[in-house]
Amino acid sequence: MNYQVFWLVMIMKAERLTTFSILGGDKRMLFLARSLCGDGKRVLLGGFDNLKSLGAPVITDVGSAVRYADAVIFPLPCVRADGSLNTVFSDGSVFLTEEEQQAVLRTPVFTSMKERLVRAYPSLKAGMIYDYAAREDFAVRNALPTAEGAIERAMNAYEGTIAGSRSLVVGFGRIGKALTRLLKALGSEVTVAARSEKDLAEIETLGCAVVVTGEISSVKGFDLVFNTVPFLIFDRELLSKTDENTLIIDLASLPGGVDMEAASALGIDAQRALSLPGKCAPKTAAEIIKRTVYATDI
Repeated sequence: MNYQVFWLVMIMKAERLTTFSILGGDKRMLFLARSLCGDGKRVLLGGFDNLKSLGAPVITDVGSAVRYADAVIFPLPCVRADGSLNTVFSDGSVFLTEEEQQAVLRTPVFTSMKERLVRAYPSLKAGMIYDYAAREDFAVRNALPTAEGAIERAMNAYEGTIAGSRSLVVGFGRIGKALTRLLKALGSEVTVAARSEKDLAEIETLGCAVVVTGEISSVKGFDLVFNTVPFLIFDRELLSKTDENTLIIDLASLPGGVDMEAASALGIDAQRALSLPGKCAPKTAAEIIKRTVYATDI
């Protein structure tokens, strides 16, 4: 099946969902709303009280949004630590009432971090919940805007150029691979830390130096370090063997892979960079979410 036919099939599968409700989120959810409207969908936005008008998408309260929805879309992340909706464009905390939870149960729900949503609202466990962020197609497509966002962060914080810099990428998963290729293309001298022999071999074919992740004993000699591994690697001991002028950008999901408190105490510039697609490429990030929603079998 060629790409055009595949995409047509995906749109046809989503045709019975005529009204989407989006509950909270950042700029990527606004672009998602516009894109869905461009496909002829009706879109209701709940939790966007600080916005007066957005054109075709209808701004309303959360209760009305879920009551008239054929499908509900939660943002990334879906809820905050206290269980409130991730409503960036609304003042105060917004929680789903029991009545709103019952309304959500009647529709397909597309969310990120499904377990976090169910932990905050246990009643939703009985619903039709699809975790778009857990899908492989989403993760693969999301890697590129994440990598571009990481490099943008580096360009803003590092006083030199990427070209000619010495960079270390820790982890060779989807984001690590995208980062490695972009850094290499920009003229950085790249070293990549990985674990498997297969990854180490692939890294070498890209013309990069390699190091085994578990054998990193020092971070001397690097201008830029990008961590993608979601467990603590840069502890106080390793950070103490890091040049003070090295910039470390931690892309791993919380709690991250860098001891930020230790880095601060040692005078090392370590920055946590989360949700980069939503900050650096919200339009592209929105299209990735839409494609994943359309491609989900419901």
